[in-house]
Amino acid sequence: MKPRTAEVTRNTRETQISVKLNIDGTGQSKLDTGIGFFDHMLDQIARHGMIDLEVVAKGDLHIDGHHTVEDVGITIGQALAQAVGDKSGVRRYGHAYVPLDEALSRVVVDFSGRPGLEMHVPFKSGAIGLFDTQLAFEFFQGFVNHAFVTLHIDNLRGENSHHQAETVFKAFGRALRMAMELDPRSAGVIPSTKGVL
Repeated sequence: MKPRTAEVTRNTRETQISVKLNIDGTGQSKLDTGIGFFDHMLDQIARHGMIDLEVVAKGDLHIDGHHTVEDVGITIGQALAQAVGDKSGVRRYGHAYVPLDEALSRVVVDFSGRPGLEMHVPFKSGAIGLFDTQLAFEFFQGFVNHAFVTLHIDNLRGENSHHQAETVFKAFGRALRMAMELDPRSAGVIPSTKGVL
């Protein structure tokens, strides 16, 4: 089987980002975005998605974290699309429910070839450490636009913003893992009546 890996670099006037990933990895990560809580969330994607993930980002954090978080989402999306290839043999759909204490989130993903995001997370606070909770949406919007996936994210309950975010990112990793997993019963088959995704 061809390795499902990718390396993508994205350089703009606002950010310089490099991403390496292996979607058939063991959940190892090396992360340096300059935003501690964001690194913690990316680690959840790697560990629960069983994706080996390296991210180095230099951004205009003297302004705020917006450009860095959004552009990391874009770059990971580009890398994932490259690594998964034509999607032949994958399960295509993935879903996960993840609890953490009082919080519970559900994430559903479809490697549809069409970008779409429905995200409903009523964060209880505006920031977690130096991470603006509005940026969770920006990360996932950047990701879906460049990974070409449909993504539904719902935080079903939660009172602590850290717990809300962590359940979302863990569930996202687990849903990705399920969707990208190779189905031995569909080897070489693209999972669509169209014949292309």
